[in-house]
Amino acid sequence: MISIKVPPLGESIVEATIARWVKREGDTVAQGDTIVELETDKITVEVPALKAGTLVKRLHQEGDVVKVDDELGQIDETAIAPAPKAAAAATPAPTPSPTPATVSSAPASTPAPPRASPAARRVAEDSGIDLGAVSGSGRGGMVTKSDVVVAHGDGASAHATRTAPAAPSIPAAPSVPAPRPTTLPMQRPQERETRERITTRRKRIAENLVQAQHATAHLTTFNEIDMSAVMGVRDRLKERVEKQHGVKLTFMPFFARAAAMALEAYPVVNAQIDGDAIVYKHYVNLGIAVASDQGLVVPVIKDADRMGMVEFSRTLSAVAARARDGKLTMDDLTGGTFTITNGGVFGSLVSTPILNYPQVGILGLHKIQDRPIAVGGEVVIRPMMYIALSYDHRLVDGQQAVLFLVRVKELMEDPAAMLID
Repeated sequence: MISIKVPPLGESIVEATIARWVKREGDTVAQGDTIVELETDKITVEVPALKAGTLVKRLHQEGDVVKVDDELGQIDETAIAPAPKAAAAATPAPTPSPTPATVSSAPASTPAPPRASPAARRVAEDSGIDLGAVSGSGRGGMVTKSDVVVAHGDGASAHATRTAPAAPSIPAAPSVPAPRPTTLPMQRPQERETRERITTRRKRIAENLVQAQHATAHLTTFNEIDMSAVMGVRDRLKERVEKQHGVKLTFMPFFARAAAMALEAYPVVNAQIDGDAIVYKHYVNLGIAVASDQGLVVPVIKDADRMGMVEFSRTLSAVAARARDGKLTMDDLTGGTFTITNGGVFGSLVSTPILNYPQVGILGLHKIQDRPIAVGGEVVIRPMMYIALSYDHRLVDGQQAVLFLVRVKELMEDPAAMLID
């Protein structure tokens, strides 16, 4: 009998929630087949079968919290169904004539199960929805929880006719997924309330946000940027960049470059408090907040200050896709020194982002909106964006925070200055 145990989950993670049992008791499994999916506060972990056999026992239910090395179930490696090919070889069968009847009687191959996130599978099972009839809007056609919710409301057949998700209307940062329907627990007829177990990830997000508020002297300062110049550069180059390099040029690489240069000028915003010491980081591991079906995640782009805009765009696109598909690794989520979050893609005009503790600074981007401003003594209409820097006032003084934002503003309003190191 082979025990299925909770594998190591990564740095400082000691427990997980059973998101979904992929195999049922009595199912035959091959070596490497996924038996169960575990959800941590950061990633979804697939637990495979170490050897072929039959799953004879599941020791925990979906939703249970388990710790590293806990036993999840048992596989009987001696209970393996005989291969059908061996039986056929023992008694050779005569070759049938190729008649229509023979062709029609051949068993149809079983279609591969649709790719879907754990949350999508849970909602589909609860609602009796066939995932095969739902069109996936995730990366590579993956079915997301939002897709299932839409299918439940509109009918799976109507949902399957959709060809692609709508493009975001806000051009501020296409690297963050476009707004999707609210993924609340689905309401059944005549129900006034529904109850859903809080996930491990949502618990940890809540704990981290509360910790950031309680453990830091949290303060936010604001500025605004005239986006005319950078929009002009992007409009001129985006088609060429996409053709030559196969990546979309968004505004995020410009902000990443500006932030990296501003952090070089004001390194305290990229530092960290460690007990009685201040640790200055002479590199920028840039966290980019990404919304996913499993909740907010902040994948980290290592050494972003050493990347050109095209390389940054390619790396960001890849890591954002892994975030949406639930394929992030622990390395993707650790080691950040500074974070950028973009609420503008959802329509936010101004906000005060919460620190990604123990980092001491986070830059918030917002919606680009045409507004009247004074230029050279005249009132003109320009595409403007509010930006916000939340910072830990224990380490970062107000002067440094304001000057950091001013430097970002100067670089974004004069993109050519980013070429001068």
